[in-house]
Parts: sequence; C-alpha cells; structure tokens
Amino acid sequence: MKLKEIVLRHLQMEMKFPFTTSFGTMKNKEFILVEVKDEEGLSGWGESVAFPSPFYSEETLQTNWHMIEDFLIPLLKDKDISHPDEITSLFEPIKKNNMAKAAIEGAVWDLYAKRKGIPLYQALGGENTTIDVGISIGIQETVDDLLHIIKTHVDEGYKRIKVKIKPGWDVDVIREIRCSFPDILLMADANSAYRLEDLPELKKLDEFQLMMIEQPLASDDIVDHAVLQRELQTPLCLDESIHSYEDARKALQLGSCKIINIKIGRVGGLTESKKIHDLCKENSIPVWCGGMLEAGVGRAHNIALTTLSHFTMPGDTAASSRYWERDIIQPEVTVQGGVIQVRDQAGIGYDMDLEAVKKFTLKEKVHSL
Repeated sequence: MKLKEIVLRHLQMEMKFPFTTSFGTMKNKEFILVEVKDEEGLSGWGESVAFPSPFYSEETLQTNWHMIEDFLIPLLKDKDISHPDEITSLFEPIKKNNMAKAAIEGAVWDLYAKRKGIPLYQALGGENTTIDVGISIGIQETVDDLLHIIKTHVDEGYKRIKVKIKPGWDVDVIREIRCSFPDILLMADANSAYRLEDLPELKKLDEFQLMMIEQPLASDDIVDHAVLQRELQTPLCLDESIHSYEDARKALQLGSCKIINIKIGRVGGLTESKKIHDLCKENSIPVWCGGMLEAGVGRAHNIALTTLSHFTMPGDTAASSRYWERDIIQPEVTVQGGVIQVRDQAGIGYDMDLEAVKKFTLKEKVHSL
C-alpha cells in the first residue's frame, strides 16, 4: 500500500477527574492524533501517548510533532508498504523517539487491517475475544477518598486494582487497603519514586500479598532492580525501563523483574510489542498492557494488543467513561463485570467520532506524500 496523506491533529480533552502520580497531577489530556490515508481514501488512526511535559519520559507532545513532521513522515514518501512490520525498519535510522514512531505505526496497522477487511487484533495474531481489565487509581488527598474509589471500582467488577505509591504514601496506605479489601488483586505502581536505599521500606510491602510492585526504581535502570528483586518476595514489574525487545531480553537475563508491562508507545509500536510478548512467553514471564490515559484510538490499540495469548494479567484499559465525558470513538469502550468484549469490525474495531475530533482539535496539519 502507498500512503497518500498524513494528517496530524493536536487534541486536548478534559479529564473527568484529576489523575495524580508520584510525578504530578494531570487535569487535561493533550495528545497527537495521527490519520494516514491511502490512495483509495481509507484512513488508519494512531495516537501519540507523549505528554506535554517530560515527566514520564524524555518525549513530549511537541517533540513528537517535530519528529513526526520533520523526520518520520519524509521516510514514508514514495514507499510501497506491504506490511506494517516494515515501518520499524524504515524508522530505524531515527534514534529512540518511540512514542512518535508508535503513533504513525499504529495508524498504518489500522489501515492495513481495514484494507484486509479484518479486525486489527486478528492482523496481530490475537486469539482472545474477551479481555479482563483492571483500573489504575492515582494518589488521593486522603486514604478514605482512595478506599471509596476502590470500592466503587470493585463493585463495578474490575479484575485488578492498581494504586500509585510514593515515599510517605505507601506502606500505611497499602495496609489500610488490605484491611478493607483483603481478597482483591492489588498492585502498587511507584513510577520510579524510590532508590535502592529505600529497600527496608519496600520490603515492608511483602506482607500484603501484592501482585507486583511496578517500576520502584529509576526509569532507566535494570541493574539495581535486579538487586532489589533478589531481596523481595513480591514480584517486580518493569515499565519505564523497557523500551525495546533488547531491553526486555537484558532485564530477564539479569533477573531485574518477574513481570513486564508492555506499553505500545513506550516500546515504539505494535511490532516491537509483539516481539517482547513472544520473548516473555518463551521465558514464562507474565505480561500485561499498561495505560497512558489514552483516548479512544489508543485504547482500541491496547485492546487489540491484549488479545495476544500471553497477556495473562488484567491491564489498565478501563472504560472510556472512566476518564472522558465524551470519547473520540463510537461506540465508546465499555466494560461489563471487568471484561471488554473485543469487537470484530475491521481495523481498530471502532468508528471515529469526527465531530468530537473536531471539537477537541487545537491544531491540524495535512502532509501530502
């Protein structure tokens, strides 16, 4: 297939509730929506998960726009693409910038599946037609507020509860959660808030039967995590440290974790996500799909990826209504009893709500190829 046009849109959507982690609070979600068009007029859609500020990674919305516009789009000019896996090779001369690459690659995957007349999950080799999902809850003003939110989502049937932690908001908070909810699947996400010298405090979390502690140490570390994992009974899960198949391979070799969170944007796209999935399957390391507060397009890509056979743990892909009054897809992503039914519609499985896209768009630019 030959791409005829790529449309970049800068969107801003107001979140229903502020989302707080160890590195800050988000009230509005800004992101880049990518639309790729072929010569027949079909469109594929992708979403950049980079935030406006570099608190999760060094990538930002503005750097993504720059990389996509000035470096990645020119690499696609006059190219005849037979399969989306080729995008990884085409983008190889550009170092890192994985979220920018994933935004375009995801749109090409969607277009490819639509041209084939099959759902994206089938194009990826997915097998599951239902997906168990959990919920991610940010840091709250009080523990009582947190317990109330947890109860709401437990009553809704979400299969796993993830709570954010940081120094000073960790052991006592988890203890309160366990007292109120002794049997729920519970995990803690630290977003790199700790250092190895915090080992004595982190070891206290072993008593709470957590599924995992996600990314407790530095975002670029796999060495100290290996030291920490040897000292803890609780499995460690790596998130920010894994940007590629090679990162995952080295982390497993070092024993840096027992679980890996695969985020499409963080690792550079669906093709690399599949490779990491297959590596973990070969090594019996569980994987799950993390969230980046995606709007509907990114959420749909996460659903498609999670249909691969070794995604054995509930991911972060909650219902659209958890975050937005109105999403940019129709129908919106819904969860019933902690389960998403995978849609069989060609491509990402959802129609675009172009009226909503227009409403939330701050800037738009069309690039002809």
